[in-house]
Amino acid sequence: MSNALLNAAIAAAAVVLIVLIYGLATRVFVPRTDPIREDNPGQLLGDRIQVEVRNGVGVSGLASTVTHYLRSRGFDVVENGNHTSFGIDSSFVVDRVGNPRAAQRVASALGLSYERIREDIRQDFYLDVSVIIGNDYTSLEPFTP
Repeated sequence: MSNALLNAAIAAAAVVLIVLIYGLATRVFVPRTDPIREDNPGQLLGDRIQVEVRNGVGVSGLASTVTHYLRSRGFDVVENGNHTSFGIDSSFVVDRVGNPRAAQRVASALGLSYERIREDIRQDFYLDVSVIIGNDYTSLEPFTP
């Protein structure tokens, strides 16, 4: 009886150890993107990077899925909806206030390369970054397993 109890305790301790090692490894080797704004050239309110998400494909629910994903990572998604047109081939990120570091953080969180960042300063948008979802949306982090 005592051997069975000892074996169960060792097995439980091994499971706890494995979970702790996994948590440490993912924390060290897969760091989360920091959603805190370092610079604020647009004099926006708050300390979180403010984002809008636009669906450039027309597939229902894409902007909502990306919005939920970015919010779960701490970004302040202030608006989502459809882009001005559909048929966008490749997803991209647009720097709206001249803060390329904020655009890089959003691109990184979505799994986009820095070559997919554009600059279109629009002071009347009152946000840091716009995300335009293209036909390659299945390769973005929110849609990969």
